[in-house]
Amino acid sequence: MDAEAVRAALRGPAAAFWAAERLNEALGELLPFGRPRVTAAAVGHLVRAGHLACLGGDAGCPDVHPDQVEALARRRDLPVILDRHVPLGPDQVAVRLGVRRVDFDRMVDLGWITPTGAVEIDYKRQGGVTRVPLYSAQDVALLPVIRPEVDWHELRTVAPGRRSPLSALTPTPEGRDTMLMAGIARIAGVGRAAVANWRRRHPDFPASTGGTATHPEFDRPAAVAWLLAHDKITAPSSIPSATLVLRADSTGKELRCRLDEPWLQLATDATADDQLSGWTSDHDADALAALTADGEGAAIRRLTAPGTQPLTVLGGARLIDRSRRGAGALRVTVSWPGALRGHLAPGQAGGPARHGVPHTAPGPECRCARQTCGGLLPTRPTAPSTGPQRNR
Repeated sequence: MDAEAVRAALRGPAAAFWAAERLNEALGELLPFGRPRVTAAAVGHLVRAGHLACLGGDAGCPDVHPDQVEALARRRDLPVILDRHVPLGPDQVAVRLGVRRVDFDRMVDLGWITPTGAVEIDYKRQGGVTRVPLYSAQDVALLPVIRPEVDWHELRTVAPGRRSPLSALTPTPEGRDTMLMAGIARIAGVGRAAVANWRRRHPDFPASTGGTATHPEFDRPAAVAWLLAHDKITAPSSIPSATLVLRADSTGKELRCRLDEPWLQLATDATADDQLSGWTSDHDADALAALTADGEGAAIRRLTAPGTQPLTVLGGARLIDRSRRGAGALRVTVSWPGALRGHLAPGQAGGPARHGVPHTAPGPECRCARQTCGGLLPTRPTAPSTGPQRNR
């Protein structure tokens, strides 16, 4: 008989709080911004959804089998499972969206999202039992998708104490949240003609609720449900992150950090600065501030961000802003001269990199005028001599 198999079979139940921490560990450390921590109550929801077996204890936070928890932690679709089965409280929703609690409360007032349930929490010394609404995590994740008219960047970076950008909007009367075919097309990322084709080809496409024959109106919840059912849109399970690899030329120190919910603004003028902002941890923010404060800033060996090719910056990167916004997270902004930015050659760790901003004529930074971009930037000593010599 296999002794190890017997020992594994005899493993006792694990507490819900241990299971929650194991799932948090599986999601990544640090947790991506926009992904609230898994709680013991979430383990109860996973049990009721059939992903874990209840082995006793409190029904809301039950004991579970550790082997089942390990198997669930290894699943690559763990974020999708959590969004599908684990509801979020208002504070967790604010974290998931990256906004202040007051801004999410305004979304509720506008009728953009409604609770799917509630839980009673006994705060004892702080007023006794309070009924807290719960919201579908999938509905929450879909909000930026189905409300593209909202400036989500502005909403996620509004300073504490400032009026909500949503305060000027008028609540939608119940049953009157409608949209045109152009709105459906914008949500799905297609043209209006594609929506007209779906309407003609699919008999289950939602019927119009108003408007005209040329510009019919459709119930927004019904349209979103149809788009989901037909895989025209998906609920984001995570927010893309940017990876920064920096080096201080004066000390040779290197730093690799991650910025969640990145916002990259590239200059179109060689005399202007590029900026990258994102959410990060206190530890990485401290290390970033220390590295970029040395000498004349730091060089970015590699910047990988959504929506652009990998970038490199020869120097001058500095931390220019560090503030707590949204739901208490830390947001930083890094700036560097646009003239020193280039695109890394595909498939190479070093080598030449093209300028990322247009140059009308060659300057002291670049003596090659074969392209309007100004030419090539060397990123290692063996590169052609077409720019400032910096070891990478």
